[in-house]
Order: sequence, then structure tokens, then C-alpha cells
Amino acid sequence: MWGMEFKKELIGILPEIVLFCFALVSLLLGAFLKGASRRITGYIGLLGYVVAFFTIFPSGTETLKAFYGMVSFDPFSLFFKVLFLVIGFLVVLLSLDYAKKEEVGFGEYYALILIATCGMILMAASSNFVTLFLGLEIMSLSIYALTGITREDPRSVEAAFKYFLLGAFASAFFLYGVALLYVSTGTLDLMAFGQLLKSKAQVLKDPTFLVGLGLLLVGFGFKLALVPFHMWTPDVYEGAPTPITAFMATGVKAAAFAGFLRVLLFALPSLPFKWQEVLWVLSVATMSLGNLVALRQDDIKRMLAYSSIAHAGYILIGIIAGPERGYSGALFYLYAYAFMNIGAFAVVAILSKKGHPNTVLEAYSGIASRHPLLALSMTIFLFSLAGVPPTAGFMAKFYVFSAAVKEGYTWLAVLGVLNSAVAAYYYLRVMVYMYFREPKWEIQTGSASLAGVLVIILSLWGVLQFGILPSSLLALAQTSLRLL
Repeated sequence: MWGMEFKKELIGILPEIVLFCFALVSLLLGAFLKGASRRITGYIGLLGYVVAFFTIFPSGTETLKAFYGMVSFDPFSLFFKVLFLVIGFLVVLLSLDYAKKEEVGFGEYYALILIATCGMILMAASSNFVTLFLGLEIMSLSIYALTGITREDPRSVEAAFKYFLLGAFASAFFLYGVALLYVSTGTLDLMAFGQLLKSKAQVLKDPTFLVGLGLLLVGFGFKLALVPFHMWTPDVYEGAPTPITAFMATGVKAAAFAGFLRVLLFALPSLPFKWQEVLWVLSVATMSLGNLVALRQDDIKRMLAYSSIAHAGYILIGIIAGPERGYSGALFYLYAYAFMNIGAFAVVAILSKKGHPNTVLEAYSGIASRHPLLALSMTIFLFSLAGVPPTAGFMAKFYVFSAAVKEGYTWLAVLGVLNSAVAAYYYLRVMVYMYFREPKWEIQTGSASLAGVLVIILSLWGVLQFGILPSSLLALAQTSLRLL
């Protein structure tokens, strides 16, 4: 009997085991191979994601708590495992050409991406504050190193240093908040935590509990880039290698939301005081500041960084709307956002060249005449980010805004729509440069490789597929939540 249970537990964590083994292989090959042959480590990483993807489904859709209740294998974690593997695969595929251009194609680069994905999966499957923190740190430490992987670039080193310092403080807030919550409740298990709050209402008035809850929100707010915990985002996104920026903007954000939803679903399902009001203020501040500051950005990576902040505010609207409609809308949004954001950063990475990052808007002047297909792809991704039909971005915003209206948060939905209108201006500004501006100087751009083209094609497929036929993904999101 014990053997059967242990076998199920191993099957449940098989994707993480596979990713970690491939990370070790990539690391070892990177140490022994020299020169151009190191490029094989990227293909090892791609193979790792493909193998891990096929190990997800043998665990089935049944709900199982494993390793003494520390980890949950359920449809919710399965939904996010697929998302993280897709994001990781696209980022590694985009990195094949970019790493060659920037001469960072050594084994540790791909190994760190694989290990970071393990941390993301663990966050989505955590049913205990300890494993949640463990997943957060596995992911974060890998991302710190990846941010500064181009050691000869001072911007990359500065970004890594800022991210590490601020991330360390955020982790300390998170851990101290968990410690205070443990003092108040005596448990770190999310399900037991929620049941205790139902049976002992006096805990909710304990100042230690309230401070712990606040510190926990600060820790999540940093990873989600919510205002006022967003200050690291533009500098880090600008300085990091472009594929890693895409990885942070999609994978890290999705993992943070997965952990946040786990806490809300299990630990705080019936919190009687109005925590929604706090999130309401955070959502409005995040949307508004992100969009308003993005209006003045002349660097496209910084513009997309502030856009990422704004999108975190939109996703938060779905969480505020609640589990019936809002949570499923937020899950759909994370998938849509992953495809359109990776696609946009893929265009930025392809147009870059060694010594010429080409991230200023002026570098995009006249791109449509020289690279018409790249310009068209970027236009579709920007339309999706702005929420223009028939793209996935439109359906994602429609689901979270309509959920907010149905739950009585009409003004929040109105503010979200107004912010989307503001965001359309700076997305259209990029299109104006691409189609209607002549370059003021000779701009040296990179050329599209097969790997880069594949990333754009897959991203375009996701943006259009979930925009035209969104019902299947939304149904999966609703099912993954309902079965909890």
C-alpha cells in the first residue's frame, strides 16, 4: 500500500524530476563542450520540455495530496504546469539564436531556465506555506542569475544587482509574514489554515495575524509587480537579456498568481473582512500608473515593462471578482498574456544585433518596409495587448471585466476599460514608427532565424486561436477550479 502511494507521488512530480535531470545534463555538457558545440545545450533544454510535457498526463486529473500534504496534484496545478512548460519551451527556442548572437549559449543559461520552471511548477502545486516559499526561492534565485548572465553588459549586471537586493527584501517580508501567520494559527497547511479561520473567528482580530497577512501581500505584490512594489520592473526588464525579460514577464508573473490563488482558494476562502477593498485599490493604482508612465517611454522594453505592470492590474480585477467567474477569467488571461507578450519580445530579440540592442522606438522607424512580416506580427501582438478583437487579449479583458460587472464591481470594470483606452495610445505609437516614420540614421538589425520564426508563429497561433475560439480554454480554466 505504501509502495503504491509512493509511486503516485513520484508520478506527480515527474515533470519536475525530468526538468531537473535535463538541467544537470545541460550544465555538464556546457562545462565540457567548447565553442559552437555548446549550442547543443539549448536543444537539450527543448527536449527536456517536450519530455516533461508528456509526463504530465499519466498522473491523471484526480486530486492527490502528496509528501505529507505539502504538494497537491490536481487540475489546478495541471493547468499551470502546461502553461509553464509552454512558456519555458518558447523562451528556450527564442534563446537559441539570441544566445548565439550575444555569446551566452553556455549550459548554465538553459539549466537555470529549466530549474526556474521547476520552481514555478512547485508554486502552483503547493498546499503548504513551506513548499510555496521553496518554489518561490528556486524560481527567484535562478532568475537573479539569468538577469545578469551577460556579464560584459553593465545594464544586465546592474539589473541583476537591483533585482537580487529588492527580491531578497521581498522574500524576507514573505517569510516573516508566514512566520507571524504560523504564530497566530499554529499551522502552515493551507487547507488547515482556512478551516481554522472558519472555526476561530477571534484569530481574525489578532494584530499578529493582520500584520502577517499584510507582509504576505507585500511579498506577493513584489513578484506580481503591483504598485507600489513595482519599482524594480522597468530597470530589470530593460537590462535583462530579452528572452529572459519575456520569461519574467510571463512565467514569473503566472507563478506568482498561481501561488496567490492557492492561498486565496484554500487559506483565505471565507475571510469576513473586506480584503477585496485592498486589492481594489492595488488594482486601480497598478493599472493607472503602469499605463500613464508607459506613455512617456521611448524604450520599447521599458514600455512593455510598464505595460506588464498594467496587465497585472487587469488580472487582479478577475481575482477581486471572485472564484465563480473572475478566477477562471484570470487563468484565461494568463495564457493569453503569455502568448502575446512572448511574441512581442520575440520581435524585439530578432531585431537586435550584437552591440545594437535596437530597443529605442526610433530604431523601429520604417521597419515595415524592411521586415514587413515582422512588423505585421508585432502589430498583431500589440493589438492583442491593447485588447482589440479578434485577439486573445480582447477575450481575456472581456472575461475579467464582465466578471467584475456581474459581481457588482462596475466602477472597477469601467476604470479597467478606460485604462485599456489609454494603453492603446502607446501601442499605436509603436505602429506609427514602424509604418509611417522614416529612419533618421542607418539602423543595423538582426535577421530572423528558424527558431525565432517558430516562436512568432506559435505565439501568433495562441493569440488568434484563443481570440477566435476561446471557449475551450475557458472551459478548462473553469474545470480546473471547480474540481478543487
